[in-house]
Amino acid sequence: APAPRPYSTLAQVMRGIPFPNSNIVFDTQTTDPGAKREPGEARSGGATADFGNVYGGWQAVENSALAVAETATLITVPGRLCENGRPAPVDREDYQQFAKQLADAGLAAYKAAQSKNLDAMVEVSGTVSDACAACHEVYRDKDTEKHRCIP
Repeated sequence: APAPRPYSTLAQVMRGIPFPNSNIVFDTQTTDPGAKREPGEARSGGATADFGNVYGGWQAVENSALAVAETATLITVPGRLCENGRPAPVDREDYQQFAKQLADAGLAAYKAAQSKNLDAMVEVSGTVSDACAACHEVYRDKDTEKHRCIP
């Protein structure tokens, strides 16, 4: 098997995988992906609005939650760079802990999606949001050169 290596920057991974997939998890706070729709019924326009592909409904939410969890592995691949060209802090203990929190949050969202319970999705949305915010506060939002990874 080929050795893991990065093909994109940290920002590209984050924008391409957990951002759109976490939005699907978050949309279940207000949109029931399992609700039956009448033919021709208008969609609300949110990330979960269509669910029209072959993996739609709750299965799409489950898949999105797993994509969020899988991101934890991708963001810790050695050699990954930040958008500003600096090495991503993959060897830092706090960054590794943030990645673990992201994986745990994604797996919690997967379990909640399997239950098809909207209240569980509301609760787990906070878990996902908190996991993202913890890392962002240190590596994205903090305005110091020492910690800032993404410009």
